Amino acid sequence: MDLLFRDDQALMREALRLATKAAASDEVPIGAVIAKNGRIIGRGYNQVEMLKDPTAHAEILAITQAAATVGDWRLNDCDMFVTKEPCPMCAGAAVHARLRRVVFGCEDLRGGAAGGLINLLQMPQLNHRCDINSGVLAEECSELLQEFFRGKRGSNQQITN
Repeated sequence: MDLLFRDDQALMREALRLATKAAASDEVPIGAVIAKNGRIIGRGYNQVEMLKDPTAHAEILAITQAAATVGDWRLNDCDMFVTKEPCPMCAGAAVHARLRRVVFGCEDLRGGAAGGLINLLQMPQLNHRCDINSGVLAEECSELLQEFFRGKRGSNQQITN
């Protein structure tokens, strides 16, 4: 039976659970879910290293699964919840999939495409714009990423010493 998620925080917690799964696989810990009417129809977590695929970002994998679930590439009545602000590739995919809303945890001021560096999600020249809600469980999302990269820096220092 499908679980019904009643709010943005509950859906972001599911995205965080997937991000933790990515970290356990030594992937950058980003998780994403796509929901329609409070039910998750797509899930993804970063699998770039595992699949040797630069497009295997959490958002892309979740969009692919959601489209397969509904049987259409148009996800008009769907919302994406992702632990980190989407990159330009993922923001572009969200626009092309016609997602209604993109909800993210922590911002990415150096590479984010939902207002951090640029805002592809609401670019007036494109044929669709997504609503944006940022900062949902931002502290937890940010801490997971920081912890992952602290560990990476620590293991790199141990190798060079």
